[in-house]
Amino acid sequence: MDFLQNNLIYSIPLLGIIGILVMAVKSAWVNRQDAGDANMQELAGYIADGAMAFLKAEWKVLSIFAAFAAALLAYSGTIHEINGKEIHSSWIISIAFIIGAVFSAFAGYIGMNVATKANVRTTQAARTSLKQALKVSFTGGTVMGLGVAGLAVLGLGGLFIVFLSYFNVIGADGTVSVINMKTAIEVLTGFSLGAESIALFARVGGGIYTKAADVGADLVGKVEAGIPEDDVRNPATIADNVGDNVGDVAGMGADLFGSYVATILATMVLGQEITVVDKFNGMSPILLPMVICGLGIIFSIIGTWFVTIKDDKSNVQTALNLGNWSSIAITAISSFFIVRWMLPETLNLRGYEFSSMNVFYAIMVGLAVGTIMSIVTEYYTAMGKAPVNSIIQQSSTGHATNIIAGLAVGMKSTVIPILVLAGGIMASYYFAGLYGVAIAAAGMMATTAMQLAIDAFGPIADNAGGIAEMSQLPPEVRERTDNLDAVGNTTAATGKGFAIASAALTSLALFAAFVGIAGISAIDIYKAPVLAGLFVGGMIPFVFSALCIQAVGKAAMDMVQEVRRQFREIPGIMEYKAKPEYEKCVAISTKASIREMMLPGAIALITPVIVGFIFGPEVLGGLLAGVTVSGVLMGIFQSNAGGAWDNAKKSFEKGVEINGEMYYKKSEPHKASVTGDTVGDPFKDTSGPSMNILIKLMSIVSLVIAPYIAISATDIKVAAPIIKEIRIEKTIDSLGNVTIDTLKNN
Repeated sequence: MDFLQNNLIYSIPLLGIIGILVMAVKSAWVNRQDAGDANMQELAGYIADGAMAFLKAEWKVLSIFAAFAAALLAYSGTIHEINGKEIHSSWIISIAFIIGAVFSAFAGYIGMNVATKANVRTTQAARTSLKQALKVSFTGGTVMGLGVAGLAVLGLGGLFIVFLSYFNVIGADGTVSVINMKTAIEVLTGFSLGAESIALFARVGGGIYTKAADVGADLVGKVEAGIPEDDVRNPATIADNVGDNVGDVAGMGADLFGSYVATILATMVLGQEITVVDKFNGMSPILLPMVICGLGIIFSIIGTWFVTIKDDKSNVQTALNLGNWSSIAITAISSFFIVRWMLPETLNLRGYEFSSMNVFYAIMVGLAVGTIMSIVTEYYTAMGKAPVNSIIQQSSTGHATNIIAGLAVGMKSTVIPILVLAGGIMASYYFAGLYGVAIAAAGMMATTAMQLAIDAFGPIADNAGGIAEMSQLPPEVRERTDNLDAVGNTTAATGKGFAIASAALTSLALFAAFVGIAGISAIDIYKAPVLAGLFVGGMIPFVFSALCIQAVGKAAMDMVQEVRRQFREIPGIMEYKAKPEYEKCVAISTKASIREMMLPGAIALITPVIVGFIFGPEVLGGLLAGVTVSGVLMGIFQSNAGGAWDNAKKSFEKGVEINGEMYYKKSEPHKASVTGDTVGDPFKDTSGPSMNILIKLMSIVSLVIAPYIAISATDIKVAAPIIKEIRIEKTIDSLGNVTIDTLKNN
């Protein structure tokens, strides 16, 4: 125990390495599976080549952005006085930024690379049994989850050790310098900024790509030509399948990588303000979130063992839920012992005193919030539930009523999640103040590896169904892949609910850290500039969403025209005598997504800088409050509306009963559901999921610039000492009179 106690900080990156090693083993297992016949492998090759072509084009643009941003950070010239020496920390922040950007991009690549291999192997496995198909697709998703979590813990833990040494945080006598610790964590924000920046462009760019192809394929293929969604004759079908990988796999991977890092960092920033006497040189509140998230990787690996079914009649959703709940339960139980071992009995943050058990209760709140958010999201988006059924029923009277029903479902779906988030924030704050809110988010994110495994399984299953359709495999194969795909739609929706919930708690923790560093005690909305900032912040998610949806619309128009041209000018496509020009549709999506992702990204990065430097930190605080509240609502509404529309459409493919009559594919109500699904596509896969990155990125940018705009910072060269605790001691005599004895500054 003494060895672990003395070397705890070094075990954190080790946990990340364990996750990466298990990921490599599972990736090798996926590669060894049968990839099917030559035709299936050819189709899978088109998808893989298209996905890599997009990533290479995106990386070229993002590498220029990363180099420019890193140079700007290095040029800022931030100087800290450490042990009598002036140290330029700005260039260290820029290096951390580049590392964060590279890790974020690599996390997305890992998931996409295995997904483009697991898809065709899932199709081949579906020729034998649903059990084997689930095993292949979920293992592919597990590679994604472990890669993201492992890289995050390795990057944060490793850099933190390096910065502790560089800034001489721990002296020769074992004492910890508060000012040096503050500087070490401050430069670590560069890693988070790099991760979130890449995540935004990956999510927006990938979302535009996938939905441009999906909408184009649906409008011309299903609606006009009357052919199945993944028919090999549809020129946009390869681009559509590529989009599942670059948007829902690479984009989601970079997204949750950023959330994971930002959550841990926000807790560390608040943890370094807590004064404690413990067995870890006073660093236990800082190390705790990294330890919990690192062990969460191990618990997620254990949870994957429970994801299995007996036969084709088994419920896939139940198997996935069992794995998810198992990892959450193990995390909850182990957190009790971790907190009791690491933290002292009493802690204090900014005058708010709480116990170590209260920290454990806050972690339980975070796990509960994440679980409830997933359950609620599943209810509003799953097939067979009342919300989706309401859309199905209203599809019988036409396209317009389908749209109305979907919008209503999306709007109503915000009520319970917001109440859950509000309750979670109040409860976690009650238990452990602002640190409680942050550690609740860390508790929620602890099982990110498992959450991502479940989420990434969906696009793999979707691609597997597409390959089965294009390869014209027997009906029972498509039936098995459709089973997985339907569950995958729900898990994708619940994954988005989990992501937006974590973003809300993380943003609040980052907001609290920003307030402390910026030197402001409160955000006073009675001040006109602050109220104006609140309104402007509330507007930004609407503009951001509009730009994303508009980009999808523009690219989809180009896609529709190209698909129509090929049907018109290439004879024999409909008779399977000629092969469509898939690469031209892939090129349209690639160019459109790279072009259109720049403006939304610029808004998220530049707005906090302009507002902060012109109007000051308090107005910027008002802006962040507006963005967070509006962004969370928009994210939940759009993601759930899109998910419900999608599963309403899929319900018609299996057959639904409306007013005593059965309706199937190509019926009029089905055509109305296709329109609803088409409208919902950019909602659920482009603008909706981008909201959580928007609110986190703006908070991270604000945190990075906080030292420059701080009210009390007339000279940023020397870090101001932190008042750790102020306590008034008093005595009460026999008559009940209170006498103030001393005012202590510890």
